[in-house]
Amino acid sequence: MARRFQGGFTLVELLVVIAIISVLAGLLLPVLLRAKSQALSVACLSNLHQAGMAFSIYAEDYDGLYPYAVDPADRYTPQIWAAYPAWQSQIPFMPWLHEVLLPYVKSREIFHCPSDSGMDIEDFTGFVLNGRPTMFGKFGTSYLYRTEIAFRHAGDATFQNPAELNVYMDGSGLWHGSGPSDLSIGAGHFFEGNSELFQRRFNTLLGDYHVKSLTFSQVWKLWHLPL
Repeated sequence: MARRFQGGFTLVELLVVIAIISVLAGLLLPVLLRAKSQALSVACLSNLHQAGMAFSIYAEDYDGLYPYAVDPADRYTPQIWAAYPAWQSQIPFMPWLHEVLLPYVKSREIFHCPSDSGMDIEDFTGFVLNGRPTMFGKFGTSYLYRTEIAFRHAGDATFQNPAELNVYMDGSGLWHGSGPSDLSIGAGHFFEGNSELFQRRFNTLLGDYHVKSLTFSQVWKLWHLPL
């Protein structure tokens, strides 16, 4: 006769229950992790939207211009602008973008993507910027700027279709979606990679101040549209 524990379960029944719980946990865990990832991505989009409002208010104060400022990639790997020496020479004297926008937001957390797990920024010449353990923790921002806009002293009225201008975006597409973790950023902030990276997504603020979660191919296309 099977041994019965106080409370009515036999040892076999208890083992069966434990096995069922283990199977259910194995099935539910990926779903829960995916839901958590999606929630973090939505929060990231919300922060980016509020940053977009800061861009808009700044533009109202400065004759429609985007901020004249730099991001971590510019400040710590200025070599990415070696082909543009006049621009490169300005970088040491330009303020941080998130500091310029700070008076227009309620909290520094606006510049924090909750999905930010850090990154290494690489360009075609092999320069690496250590954004660990998180971009926000290391530099005060999770996002990168299309700094060419600042160098050109451009504004939202400068471009024919600002809705197709990527202005401010996640430091890494590795924070959203799925796929391999070998993404890098090329010289002048151009992304490089292969077709497997199309599973990744980039939360992006566009030139008309709306935000979108873009695929790798969409980001690639925007980077290559002439300004």
